[in-house]
Amino acid sequence: MPNPLMYQQDNFVVLETNQPEQFMTLSELLEKLKTTLQQLKIQDLPPDLQKINTVEGQAQHLLDTTCELDLGPGQYLEWYAVRLEK
Repeated sequence: MPNPLMYQQDNFVVLETNQPEQFMTLSELLEKLKTTLQQLKIQDLPPDLQKINTVEGQAQHLLDTTCELDLGPGQYLEWYAVRLEK
């Protein structure tokens, strides 16, 4: 039986264009995604996000379904769940 710790997503490493990697908690990453989404035009969002009415819903959808957000040519935002304990 797999250990439930394998499926916990409490901490993330976040990679951004021209930034050092950052470690964030789930709530910090959700805030980061919401802030980033608010800065983008609706037509620049992927079609699945355009169908979601709230920024909170869009951020949660990203967290649940993918690990990256295309911010335009040469820019990126990626996040990966990590376990910080041994």
